[in-house]
Amino acid sequence: MKFIKIGLLPLILFVGVLFMTACGSDEDLTEVSVAEVTRSIFYAPQYVAMSEGFFEEEGLDVDLTTTWGGDNTMVTLLSDGADIALVGAETSIYVYAQDSNDPAINFAQLTQTDGTFLVSREPVDDFSWDDLKGSTFLGQRVGGMPQMVGEYVLKENGIDPHNDLELIQNIDFGNIPSAFASGTGDYVQLFEPQATLFEQEGIGHIIDSFGTQSGNVPYTVYMAKESFIDKDAETIEKFTRALHRAQKWVHEQPADVVAESIADFFDDTPLDVIEQVVIRYRDQGSFAESPLLQEQAWYHLQAIMEEAGELPKEVSYDDLVNTEIPTKIMNE
Repeated sequence: MKFIKIGLLPLILFVGVLFMTACGSDEDLTEVSVAEVTRSIFYAPQYVAMSEGFFEEEGLDVDLTTTWGGDNTMVTLLSDGADIALVGAETSIYVYAQDSNDPAINFAQLTQTDGTFLVSREPVDDFSWDDLKGSTFLGQRVGGMPQMVGEYVLKENGIDPHNDLELIQNIDFGNIPSAFASGTGDYVQLFEPQATLFEQEGIGHIIDSFGTQSGNVPYTVYMAKESFIDKDAETIEKFTRALHRAQKWVHEQPADVVAESIADFFDDTPLDVIEQVVIRYRDQGSFAESPLLQEQAWYHLQAIMEEAGELPKEVSYDDLVNTEIPTKIMNE
């Protein structure tokens, strides 16, 4: 027995060293808090960066919180409740227009199109946007980016949203699907995976995409307060590097592999639905392939806001978009 105890001692010490080394490596990670505006397959590259360990490999420990809504997300960021926010770029314009002395700076783009789809109650053959005239359209809440894009697309297709159809916009975001399922509206503007789930259940039919109809816009971006970027540009660079790696991975891997990678973030969504949604968003170019927010897209966003009567003032691309960091990462 004495011999066995002595023989075990090196093994015990070895295991102890491994344990301490592992603990030390965790302690070496830089904690970064991120507030996301909602939980969505639309943000697949973000979850890939987490599940595949890309953030950890950059030395970051990302603490992700869902803050449910643009207003809540910006309040969280501006009150130092998060280091980074994932939210619509329009929110940075709203903050800047209030003469903020520490504006939110957009440093990396995640999605580059709108993420909603036009869903009809009945199957439609040879769909034309003129079919919506005289119908009841269940749209998104007033003031939000989905609503602004929705009305922009209607107008681009020759429809006056306030005269050519009955436009319903007084239903909370979370209750829109159930309102349509219970019989409200001939058409509805929906995000995934709800649109695909409705198709599977025979409740509705996807007939067009607001994303493809509206063109490229910085729909969802990462932003941080200017003071944080100035103080800790290295962390922002590491974050952007991991994100860019995930962006490329999402476009290179088969859709089923991407779905499996992010499935743990969507416990209530069947794996086959996640895969279908990944395919749909990827095929229409919704996932940005690089973190660089393009100047043309920035001004297109403001044109959509202006058309909706929601642009407080035009803001220069150079004022609220950091191009130095994503350009550096892309050129590595």
